[in-house]
Amino acid sequence: MINGTLFRREIKANGILFIIFLGIITMYSVMIVMMFEPEMGDSLRAMAESMPEIFAAFGMADVGTTLLEFISGYLYGMVLTIFPAVFILVLANRLVARYVSDGSMAYLLAAPVKRRSIVISQAVFLIAALLLMALYVVGMICAASAVLFPGELEVAEFIKVNAGVFGLWIFIGGICFLVSCIFNDSRRVAGINAGIVIYSYLIQMVSQVGDRFEGLKYITPFTLFNAKDLASGKTGAWVACAVLYGAGLIFIFSGIRIFNRRNLPL
Repeated sequence: MINGTLFRREIKANGILFIIFLGIITMYSVMIVMMFEPEMGDSLRAMAESMPEIFAAFGMADVGTTLLEFISGYLYGMVLTIFPAVFILVLANRLVARYVSDGSMAYLLAAPVKRRSIVISQAVFLIAALLLMALYVVGMICAASAVLFPGELEVAEFIKVNAGVFGLWIFIGGICFLVSCIFNDSRRVAGINAGIVIYSYLIQMVSQVGDRFEGLKYITPFTLFNAKDLASGKTGAWVACAVLYGAGLIFIFSGIRIFNRRNLPL
């Protein structure tokens, strides 16, 4: 069902984009790990106390006392949610909508390749890229922690956190892929997906600033990812994680089904 030629083409076409985002994530991740120094932690606590609303909005109100808690609060509160989301926005648009928008889809379909095989190949490529990114993040942060703070990182719990954030990426990827499969104009797809992600994250930020807006957390998928609860093994966090995985896969399968059946402007 997967077209190997198309899959390899996507690797070449999106390799630079992937490397750029890995570079950005690496830079911020290593910086955050380095900031675990006790002196820097005291400074961050002082800043959080002076600007509690701002730190709470980004999910960084609680510095924590362990390296895992520190990373969970400062890295998974923004860097490993927003930057991968931007990567997903761009990639999902490239994989389907841009082919239709610029007329390249007509050439693909003119070849002896079924439409279903094309769209499944693109969906698998999206999931594979996100999985590779998740594996890289785990390895990179574990390596940085081992060098800077040997024995400080609770690796098993850290892997649980990454299993959760990967579920969030799959959810976002599923939505963006579905939108890319529905519309023909790549600019419209980019606008809709950007709006969905930005709106969801802004709602999440507002919901974390005081009790007055706490109810807003029920209308954004970012609430379903809770790094600290995942690390501690709370059942509710894993149920929410399962919802992210399930919904994301449903969106992807729906996108495949819709693209396979709809009329294309070829």
